Amino acid sequence: MELLVRAAAAAAASSSPQPSLQLPRRACVAGSCRPRPRRPGFPSLRAAAAAAAATTAVEPETKEQQNDTSETEVFACPVCYEPLIRKGPPGINLPAIYRSGFKCSKCNKSFTSKDIFLDLTVTSGTKEYTEQKPARTELFRSPLVSFLYERGWRQNFNRSGFPGLDEEFQMAQEYFQPVAGGILLDVSCGSGLFTRKFAKSGTYSAVIALDFSENMLRQCYEFIKQDDTLLNANLALVRADISRLPFASCSVDAVHAGAAIHCWPSPSNAVAEISRVLKPGGVFVGTTFLSSPRNNPFSVEALRPLRQIVGPVNTSYNYFTEGELEDLCKSCGLVNYSNKVQRSFIMFSGQKPY
Repeated sequence: MELLVRAAAAAAASSSPQPSLQLPRRACVAGSCRPRPRRPGFPSLRAAAAAAAATTAVEPETKEQQNDTSETEVFACPVCYEPLIRKGPPGINLPAIYRSGFKCSKCNKSFTSKDIFLDLTVTSGTKEYTEQKPARTELFRSPLVSFLYERGWRQNFNRSGFPGLDEEFQMAQEYFQPVAGGILLDVSCGSGLFTRKFAKSGTYSAVIALDFSENMLRQCYEFIKQDDTLLNANLALVRADISRLPFASCSVDAVHAGAAIHCWPSPSNAVAEISRVLKPGGVFVGTTFLSSPRNNPFSVEALRPLRQIVGPVNTSYNYFTEGELEDLCKSCGLVNYSNKVQRSFIMFSGQKPY
């Protein structure tokens, strides 16, 4: 992989990373939820939005539409989880969200959509404060790694038993059959490999691609803008923390996390958040690498307790056994757990109880 990184460095330097981005309505009644079927080489954000708007043939807005203020029922403040007030044109296409402003109805925190993605992190808008995530998270914020991810990095996963993008997509679609027609979150979406497949399938009323990495989201947009059908799709790009999802409770039908959980700083917090935002009957599907002596010296049962001691100084990925993944999902309130295993690859699924 080092050779691949070096070889692609020059290409990444001359390639472009990015530039700009709403949601169907959900009803929650008495606690239950019911679905209703700048950078070199990039155009300016205003130009990108104008081009996308032209491509999607958005009808001219009336004055009322331009000044429309509404409360979204899916997006929520990551600080207090209260609904966001949206001011701007309706719709979940990229230009509509780009031209919208969002503010928390309780704490009045504002969120920007001036880039190609809507930034719904707690630190959105901060001027002085910065923080570092674990190395395994920061790695994917790198422009170079973001550029390489879909250009060789992800393809190497087949060495560990990952069956390939098309087959993984079909496997996930089988799990998601009970929630067809609903809203799907593609968390830790990376460059949008699966986001694009979900959006083009026509199976969902909306697809929201979510990642913490700004550069991954820019790469995601680069691929999206090459396909007019995706610019026409109900597709949004959102920057968010997997452990602080900016969505209302019981607001989405499906959550997909492809090759992601081993990168998360706190998998338990993340799965708990996924369980919170899923509607009753909603489905979570994830894939990852199973723990083995090759990637985890503590995979042997007798050595596993040592992971608690060494863990704090270990910056590598989190690898889990089949039993640990099942235990985690069940401890976060998910039921009907099942999985499919192929060598070190595992696809696992759980459902929010009705």
